[in-house]
Amino acid sequence: MSDIAQLEQDLLSAVGAAQDEAALETVRVSALGKSGSVSALLKTLGGMTPDERKAKGPAINGLKDKVTAAITARKDALATAALDAKLASETVDVTLPVREAPADTGRVHPISQVIDELTAIFADMGFAVAEGPDIETDDYNFTKLNFPEGHPAREMHDTFYFPQKADGSRLLLRTHTSPVQVRTMLSQKPPIRVICPGRTYRSDSDQTHTPMFHQVEGLVIDKSAHLGHLKWILEEFCKAFFEVDNVKMRFRPSFFPFTEPSMEVDIQCRRGKDEIRFGEGEDWLEILGCGMVHPNVLKNCGLDPNEYQGFAWGMGIDRIAMLKYGMNDLRAFFEADVRWLNHYGFRPLDFPTLAGGLSP
Repeated sequence: MSDIAQLEQDLLSAVGAAQDEAALETVRVSALGKSGSVSALLKTLGGMTPDERKAKGPAINGLKDKVTAAITARKDALATAALDAKLASETVDVTLPVREAPADTGRVHPISQVIDELTAIFADMGFAVAEGPDIETDDYNFTKLNFPEGHPAREMHDTFYFPQKADGSRLLLRTHTSPVQVRTMLSQKPPIRVICPGRTYRSDSDQTHTPMFHQVEGLVIDKSAHLGHLKWILEEFCKAFFEVDNVKMRFRPSFFPFTEPSMEVDIQCRRGKDEIRFGEGEDWLEILGCGMVHPNVLKNCGLDPNEYQGFAWGMGIDRIAMLKYGMNDLRAFFEADVRWLNHYGFRPLDFPTLAGGLSP
């Protein structure tokens, strides 16, 4: 066997044995590179006689062509094999169910849902939403709301205070959303119709109380507001929120420093083994407090009580959420348990409306 034939056999065997493109490139460089074996043979053609060039030239050029073609074919085969392996490793089983989109798997927390429901109901009655800071002054949280010095609510065991400042004053975490009412009366002229939803804080914790909870308060101030208006608003709210046609309410005398007269409101219900139904039954359940705004509060907010009057009410958002949706432990609201949220949560695109229905 001639040297050219032997070289051809060796090179074609090396090309066929290359297992990846890196090994194939090594074979190509050793054969066709600047210092490769085939390139060395091509360089010898220049020093040959015409007869030798005629005899060996076709063989040497044929060797180059065969090696080049073999390398190209092997490269294509390796690329095809690599693609097949990748496709095999990334196979999609079309028999599996399609994964749900985030909008389908995500859930709105019941507190957020109930706030949206409250907003929809009261907006339909012409109320705006007012908000204020969670960190308040003693003046806005207590003094302007007619809480006297020494009132139990001002004590450390009921209220979260910040450290004293150099002037002796202390900020606190608001114990109700009533400071928002104060800020509204100080910044707006009557008539005023607002609801004030938000977080509140008190030093209390058990199955039905948490140190942080949510309240919504309502405020109406004008020249002719009276208890008849308050009763109608609360009745319409309860019918819309609990989604019943009729509801009976009982107003009992009570005391709050910021209202006079003050009342607590009970709603008719029927207690079952695992549920409470409203608008029927023989039982009563307290749901909120209300009353006419105290003249001292109006004075403290720069309004003349001889010209203006109004009423206010407040209720726990967490509490009415528990009543409506059958939750028995307030602490679960804040434990961030995904299983609980999947059970009690709401789909994010199910916006509550009075026309379309509050709860999905």
